[in-house]
Amino acid sequence: MSASATEAPATSGAAQRRKTRLLPYLLGLPAVITLLIGMGYPLVWQVLNSFREYGLPQQFGAPPKFIGLDNYTALLADSEFWTVLGRSLAFMAVTALITMLLGTLIALLMKVVPNWARIAVQVAMLLAWAMPLVTQMTVWNWLLAQRNGVFNYLLSLIPGVDMIGHNWLVEPLSFFAVACIIITWSSVPFVALSVYAGLTQVPEEVREAAALDGANGTKMFFHITMPMLRPIFVILLLLQMIWDLRVYAQINLLQGFGAAGTKYDLLGTYIYNLGIAGGHFGSAAAAAMLVMVITVGLSWFYVRELLKEDD
Repeated sequence: MSASATEAPATSGAAQRRKTRLLPYLLGLPAVITLLIGMGYPLVWQVLNSFREYGLPQQFGAPPKFIGLDNYTALLADSEFWTVLGRSLAFMAVTALITMLLGTLIALLMKVVPNWARIAVQVAMLLAWAMPLVTQMTVWNWLLAQRNGVFNYLLSLIPGVDMIGHNWLVEPLSFFAVACIIITWSSVPFVALSVYAGLTQVPEEVREAAALDGANGTKMFFHITMPMLRPIFVILLLLQMIWDLRVYAQINLLQGFGAAGTKYDLLGTYIYNLGIAGGHFGSAAAAAMLVMVITVGLSWFYVRELLKEDD
């Protein structure tokens, strides 16, 4: 056999291996291009606007003026921004922790109840989770209505209590309590189903061995189940914190239902009112960039945990 005949199969084999290595990148290229176009352009536009004076005149063709860090300095010097930021962080922490706690408890409940009860709970949570946002808020508005709301009617059945005409969306504490309940109600199904899926992957042999060693249910949960599900809990908590920090639609609709207007803004509604409603698009872009920095800071904890697990 000649040398050229032996070299030909080797060359074709090397070319085939190169094609195989390139195939995953070629398949992923359309998705990467779509993300760059769909997310990269708006991000670059926001970053540029945060350094420019971009208001209503620029919307009608006036050239934007580069002003450097003026939008950021004005925003950081505004006491209202710090009030909204502190309120948003507190709301995020409370709502995310309550959601994680309730979701975990429901997941543990689904683990021990009979199959018919577990299926009923799962179907109910899926229906609640799949309900469109506007439909959710319409139902909650009906429940919380001043005159004919279900909550006020039920509370008024208690002897000596008259809640007919009470507006839950006027006082700040009750406003954010209602917002917390609504957002928690819509977020718990995702957490519960995710934690339940993780619980089904915990080996029964490990639990049986721990039971033989005298571990009760509480010890098994905190010393066996929790360490095994730690990555799931970390990513769920991170996602909840990001979602609850950026919440907009529920707060905006509640402000429309009540009489407080924009009095009880969180970051989402604050940025919307600053930009779309107020016409200060440069300041709104700067606020959005600051929120992105906070979000990236929260995400870094998860990235660091992943790097630790890889090590």
